[in-house]
Amino acid sequence: MSIATTRMPGLTNEQVAERMAAGLRNVRPSGPDRTTGDIVRANTLTRFNLLITVLVVVIVFVAPIQDALFGFVMVINSLIGIFQELRAKLTLDKLRLIQAPHATVIRNGVETSVAVEDVVQDDELLVGSGDQIIVDGTITNSRGLEIDESLLTGEADPVTKQVGDYARSGSFVVAGSGSMRAEHVGVDSFAAQLAVEARKFTLVNSEIRSAIDTLLMMIGWMLFPIGAILIIGQLTQGFSEAATGAVAGMVAMIPQGLVLLTSVAFAVAVVRLGRHRVLVQELPAVETLARVDVVCFDKTGTLTEGTLRLVATQLISGDKDTVRQALGAISRVEVQPNATARLLADATKDPGWRIIGSVPFSSERKWSGASFHQRGTWILGAPDIIVSHHTSLAKTVAKHTNSGRRVVALAYTDEALTTTDLPSDLVPWALIIVGDTVRPDARAALDYFADQGVAVKIISGDDPRTVASIAKAAGVSGSNRVVDGSRLPTDPTRLRSIAERGVVFGRITPHQKKELILALQANGHTVAMTGDGVNDVLALKEADIGVAMGGGSSASRAVSQLILLDGTFDALPHVVAEGRRVIGNIERVSNLFLTKTVYAMALAVSTSLSQLAYPFLPRQLSLVGALTIGIPGFFLALQPSSTPVRPGFLLRVFRFAIPTGLIAAAATYSAYGLARNQGVPLGEARTTATLVLVAVSLFALLVVSRPLTTARQVLVMAMTGLFMVTMALESARVFYELPLPTAIVIWASIGIAAFTGAIMYTAWQLSGWIAQGGVNSFVAAIVTVFRGDRSGDDNN
Repeated sequence: MSIATTRMPGLTNEQVAERMAAGLRNVRPSGPDRTTGDIVRANTLTRFNLLITVLVVVIVFVAPIQDALFGFVMVINSLIGIFQELRAKLTLDKLRLIQAPHATVIRNGVETSVAVEDVVQDDELLVGSGDQIIVDGTITNSRGLEIDESLLTGEADPVTKQVGDYARSGSFVVAGSGSMRAEHVGVDSFAAQLAVEARKFTLVNSEIRSAIDTLLMMIGWMLFPIGAILIIGQLTQGFSEAATGAVAGMVAMIPQGLVLLTSVAFAVAVVRLGRHRVLVQELPAVETLARVDVVCFDKTGTLTEGTLRLVATQLISGDKDTVRQALGAISRVEVQPNATARLLADATKDPGWRIIGSVPFSSERKWSGASFHQRGTWILGAPDIIVSHHTSLAKTVAKHTNSGRRVVALAYTDEALTTTDLPSDLVPWALIIVGDTVRPDARAALDYFADQGVAVKIISGDDPRTVASIAKAAGVSGSNRVVDGSRLPTDPTRLRSIAERGVVFGRITPHQKKELILALQANGHTVAMTGDGVNDVLALKEADIGVAMGGGSSASRAVSQLILLDGTFDALPHVVAEGRRVIGNIERVSNLFLTKTVYAMALAVSTSLSQLAYPFLPRQLSLVGALTIGIPGFFLALQPSSTPVRPGFLLRVFRFAIPTGLIAAAATYSAYGLARNQGVPLGEARTTATLVLVAVSLFALLVVSRPLTTARQVLVMAMTGLFMVTMALESARVFYELPLPTAIVIWASIGIAAFTGAIMYTAWQLSGWIAQGGVNSFVAAIVTVFRGDRSGDDNN
């Protein structure tokens, strides 16, 4: 295969400045990230905030200013949301600055590294294996340049590019090197015109955000008719009392803080992951992390340190000097050599052989080669690929691969390389034995995944025996279940079965990696794939979560949702744990907020139908909401949670919140109605309703907080103590207008609250017994709503 070696001088500084001034830079359209203005608007200009603002105005004219306390809560919520999201944005911006992609261009005849957005039209770009093509242009130099366009066209085979061929942005180099002239940059490039497909990966689907959007839409539709019923029912109380009661009821129906705490949970996750040097490229990826039940690793750089060492060179034929010279020559052929070639180049001297043709290394071929003037052709690659016909070598190769070492064969032929086909008459000259070191942190990370029920699979291009040996040394469970990629079936059904059973996969090509990911997904798994090389790009793109190493190829980083900037294996447990913390706690908090909405709607309807005054003033409901939902919800959203997340978020929230809210409303209305029927003054009756609602809501908080860690027990007790202090301080009772009723009314309130708590507690205890007894699932669902369908689950 001939080599084109022409190099263009590139643009001058003056030409670059002219194109910059003309706007011919490679500046892409803005991504999905929100600007500061977007964050401020998202946290302030919402439908519910607008409604609350209107209700504040109404209260200002018809009631004491204390009843406008809910407006202050709205402002605080908005400020907290803005602060946390800006904090997360700052963290991401700092990490992206570290990880900002660069391109190598020729300017003034000199290689120069520039930011991707500083590439201009007519720039001469150097590209090599693992690089993403960032602009559209014509190839001006090719040294065996092969480009994978499958992310753009779906075609599986790499395309060999010669001088004059066209390359499009969004593709990536899988072998060889060369240069190209930038013709279409920025918004004019092919990738930019694909908009959200610019990097050709699908944005992560967020069930949580979709569910919360659905929930808010349903509440919005129900809010106005129930609000109208409440207003009409309260008109018998006089205009001022009716307006105050209607405002109290409508504010209670609004899940103030739910969207805030969801955003805060995601934002805090970004900041926490940033501390572990993890760059989140798509925010919903944090949620998907919680659902991961299979993690796929490459061997090199994950289980091992990726620092290769030359163990031995075993001569098969010929002489040592020739082998040494051949290794020195072939290891220096490629402009961007792989790790093995770099190792051999460091261990040898350049013999000065003149190259007349070459085939660069690719993960599909698993070999590279070069023809030299009067020196013949030398091939370097996997023994089972290039010298498989020499069965006498199998025992020697097996000896080293079984001990976890990589074996590379050096072979010779007189036949010149003119195509990428492997010559047929290769003669083995030497075996090169290469070692690597298992990461010291690998076992701890693997133990974490095992404890969390996350299956680990090793997918590598190396010899299966080498991969299995290293997997065993690292402590991978099931490392004896080895699959050889050369025997991997193409039948989807058989592939799904093998993907499920296998743990160690060796001699896997890039397209086989992708097919294994798809097979695991077809089996119902949520799959995370980690990788750093160009051979991992297709699998990273197809995985539910692609995790790239910070020192990996630009193509692998471009298609991944997460980047481990330090490339450390021990960051992955933190990544999975953070996802589970976020989603488990969002579900926990959603239970509280929806419970409040349900009991507020039920109280609005019941009091309207009975034509009683609404049982709360706005300030009283602000107190109840703060102590039983707002403050504890904020702390619960940041608590650790390790349980895997399952589909069906919205259904589980409904199954907990609707019955719990209805029971809370029934208990509150019973206490309030009983007090009014006994002639208790309205103010004292409202105190009675407040006592019962706080008690029942605190019990619901207790249920939601399970399992009751020390921190959560302290939280519930602190909220209970704050309410008791409020009732004990006369100034607080005056502020919230909570006059103490008679002792008999207080004892009646305690009795109703205790009875209601007993019902909830009994249902909670019976839920596990019913599930074990195999009672009809419908009946079991009715009883288990109070545990959110999680006996002992950490998500509730």
